[in-house]
Amino acid sequence: MTLKHHIFFFALLISTAALSQKTWSLDDCVAYAIAHNLQVKNTSYTEDSNQESYRQSVRNLLPSVTGYSDYRIQFGRSEDPNTNDFVNTEFFRNNYSLGANLDVFRGFQKINSIKASKFIYKAAQEDVTQQKFLLAFRVMSAFYDIKFFEGVVANSLEQQEISQSNYDLVQKQVELGMMAGADLYEAESNLLGDKLLVTQNQNLLANAKLVLFQEMNYTENEEITLQTAIESVGDANTEDVSLDSLYQTARGFVPLVKSQEFRLKAAKKQLQATRGNLYPSLAFIAGIGTSYFETNVDADGNLIPFRTQIKDNTSKFIGAELNIPISLGWSNRSQVKQQKIAYLQAKNNLEIQEQELFQLLQQLVQTQRALVAEYEQSNKRVQAQELAFTIAQKRYEKGLINALDLFQAKNLYGVAQNENLQVGLRLKINKSTIDFYNGLPIFNIN
Repeated sequence: MTLKHHIFFFALLISTAALSQKTWSLDDCVAYAIAHNLQVKNTSYTEDSNQESYRQSVRNLLPSVTGYSDYRIQFGRSEDPNTNDFVNTEFFRNNYSLGANLDVFRGFQKINSIKASKFIYKAAQEDVTQQKFLLAFRVMSAFYDIKFFEGVVANSLEQQEISQSNYDLVQKQVELGMMAGADLYEAESNLLGDKLLVTQNQNLLANAKLVLFQEMNYTENEEITLQTAIESVGDANTEDVSLDSLYQTARGFVPLVKSQEFRLKAAKKQLQATRGNLYPSLAFIAGIGTSYFETNVDADGNLIPFRTQIKDNTSKFIGAELNIPISLGWSNRSQVKQQKIAYLQAKNNLEIQEQELFQLLQQLVQTQRALVAEYEQSNKRVQAQELAFTIAQKRYEKGLINALDLFQAKNLYGVAQNENLQVGLRLKINKSTIDFYNGLPIFNIN
């Protein structure tokens, strides 16, 4: 095997090892956060609880069956169940019974309760989705904060490299006697200032990563590598957005609004169920019972066996119960009034959510227009400051300006770069948020 083949296979091995290391995209971070976030889990438990409440409301349509048994030892003067005479003796007795109750009519309370609990369960499902969306937005914000500080660190490193080149240049010119020693001190001061700025920006970057890890609840010891290839703002669609169209789309699927819609429907069904207390109720009842007495004896004075007594003492019944509410201290009507207030409150809460959604979208659209204009101006400013710094660098090399003027031009260029980066990322986050409310799949949330 030739040396060329060895180099080829070695390069292939290195590239394979690099590919094996996972690079985390925004979707990866969101998916991990959703799977490990405790608040999302807590909301999911509430959903499970409401699901069980809904299932139980359906099971409440089944007949209720109860069994009863007791064992009693009676002392002193007691009634003999065999002769109905009062005797002074100690004896024991057993009672057994089984009863069933089936509601035929109860003012449609159970049917309305089933519908209400179903709406509450659906509202809980929307609450879980809402928690996931809120978490996804926080992760996205933290993700792009990291990208911003990575760009700031890169810019400050570039500024440091320029200061290092200027320092080396001044040092050579001082050695040749073309510049004074004071110029070297100024160049060194600028270089040390840029090194400090790099350290400060690296610390801000580390803090931004910590915020992302906390939002993700990432507790692994392994460091993660974030995706570097992010769609530039210039590639994104920054056309004007219609507020009315955006609101109509968002109104149809935003979990917070849908959850309140379901709660409004649940409150209406709960009001109807409460009104059922004002109507008569009808139920079928049935039961069977038996007993055993220690004093039960035959004609010869012998105790009748347990099995014989259980068989002979058996009684059965079947019937119907009609319950008519006449006056319960006006409590039923008071409950109806309270539930009506709860319904009106739920209706008002829905209007509040709709108003807040509209105001949020209004702010997003206005911010989008402002950021588009700001980003265009920022690009022009970066180009102008870059040109100004290039000219200042050449003039400094020719001794036409001092180090302070060069340092000022360099700083203005760095500030323009950072502001441009910040505005660009704000524009991208705002555009992604608008796309989300426009129904586009911004996050991969299952």
